[in-house]
Amino acid sequence: MSNETFIASIDQGTTSTRFLIYDKFARVIGSHQIEFTQFYPEAGWVEHDPMEILESVKSCMKKALDKANSDGHNVDSGLKAIGLTNQRETTVVWSKSTGCPLYNAIVWMDVRTSSICR
Repeated sequence: MSNETFIASIDQGTTSTRFLIYDKFARVIGSHQIEFTQFYPEAGWVEHDPMEILESVKSCMKKALDKANSDGHNVDSGLKAIGLTNQRETTVVWSKSTGCPLYNAIVWMDVRTSSICR
């Protein structure tokens, strides 16, 4: 068993998802980034598919882990923590009974609620 220790981060941003794995010296030993679709159903509206975001996170994690492990690191047994950054103000409503999103994510830069906010 390896005595290496790693931490990782999920950076789920407005246009893409990234996953980075760091060694104990804060060197990136594996990473992957995937862009996802932006939807503009009307002027000023911006949406994302929540399931596409979830899949992008899973895919980024797998590909970065595969890279780090193939480079000789034993991340599978040494990963101690994962940090997360996200869009914060983007909103998704989920069904309590199914766990599925009820609609696309309303992105932080969407203006359809600006009158309520004012």
